[in-house]
Amino acid sequence: MIEIYAVGGYNEVGKNCTAINVDGEVLIIDLGIHLENYIRLTEDEDLVKINADKLMDVGAVPNISVLDNVKRNVKAIVIGHAHLDHVGAVPYVANKFNAPVICSPYTAEVLKNILKDDKIRINNDIKTLNLNSFYKISENIKIEFIHITHSVPQAALIAIHTDYGIILYANDFKFDLYPVLGKKPNFKRLEELGKEGIIASVVESTYASDARKMPSESVAREMLKDVLLGTDNKDNLIIVTTFSSHIARLKSIIEFGQKLNRKIIFLGRSLAKYVKAAENIGIVDFSKDVEIVKYGRQIERMLKKVDKDREKYLLIVTGHQGEPKSVLYKIAKGEFEFDLYPEDSVVFSCRTIPTPTNIENRDALENELKQTGVRIFKDIHQSGHAAREDLRDFINLVKPKNIIPAHGTKEMRDALAELCTEMGYKTGKNIFLIKDGQKIEL
Repeated sequence: MIEIYAVGGYNEVGKNCTAINVDGEVLIIDLGIHLENYIRLTEDEDLVKINADKLMDVGAVPNISVLDNVKRNVKAIVIGHAHLDHVGAVPYVANKFNAPVICSPYTAEVLKNILKDDKIRINNDIKTLNLNSFYKISENIKIEFIHITHSVPQAALIAIHTDYGIILYANDFKFDLYPVLGKKPNFKRLEELGKEGIIASVVESTYASDARKMPSESVAREMLKDVLLGTDNKDNLIIVTTFSSHIARLKSIIEFGQKLNRKIIFLGRSLAKYVKAAENIGIVDFSKDVEIVKYGRQIERMLKKVDKDREKYLLIVTGHQGEPKSVLYKIAKGEFEFDLYPEDSVVFSCRTIPTPTNIENRDALENELKQTGVRIFKDIHQSGHAAREDLRDFINLVKPKNIIPAHGTKEMRDALAELCTEMGYKTGKNIFLIKDGQKIEL
């Protein structure tokens, strides 16, 4: 018997968590936070020490009470990649299970940095599994990490091999044929798994209604090039903000900053956290070209230095969603002794994640920035998620018998179900639309 529990991420984008029970042996796949609810509670984009039950009460971490009857049988917590909506609840919730955390080397480094920075202790062992490798959970279960492209290094699709067949967990991926960092997806292995027999696949649905192929990260790189190298900014400061975990995007920004002959400074804790993790395992070596400044007083001192030769600097800062404790927000609000001047460039290499809190925070930030007369460049970005036609290609490639739409609101999951119906699947028969707290039996 196989049971699949929708613990989190089946009502919304965030706090992703799925549990799979195979004949009494349970795997938890992902343990993430809901970033909007988390920021609403803490006003911080970084993880800080806070009570797990309080986080559960406000919907910032998955409500694991649905697993009360099986939590003693949890054999492993398996994490697909290092985004906080997939790994961010581990510091708060993992202690409730007597099981190791298994993840890629990069995800492990990010997790260890989070735990160290905020002096959080977990009792779970953190074990690493390389991409395109297997890990034996028990006599009846093994897992496999398949390399996939996403907006963070070492993202994996997770194949759970059982006596009944394979369950493929496919939350957060895109089919990027021209990645800026790392290799193309492992299409060969996905095709092989499809031939071996995938009995069910949990599939992300965030952009299932977007009728296109999601453009490559190399397209985002060209957009950045156009803005940074193609506009007149020689006498002004340049500030860029993007996702701290987007190492490929940061690589592009650094390279264009070097072409502009600018001194490049990273400002903010979360940037330091993700970059340090990437450097620790040899993915990048940004520190030879970039100065990284983490904390408030150090940032203030650096900004005073920058102010003397503004046109010589490119700053990469936290605050792309307008988070109230971020560096960009504090600069805009005048909380540092540092002014923005007309014609300075502020580049948002991201999109606003469309939740009420994010929209409100970004609007407030942009209004503050507009008062200074800076030039604002928005949406210099391409997503790390599969759009509708990528999802079609994925389903055709792996041919799952059953599909469970996840990672999205009801409208997003309905859009994936509609695509699956086009492809010959039937809701209730082999498309399962379930919500947080529900389970299905295969």
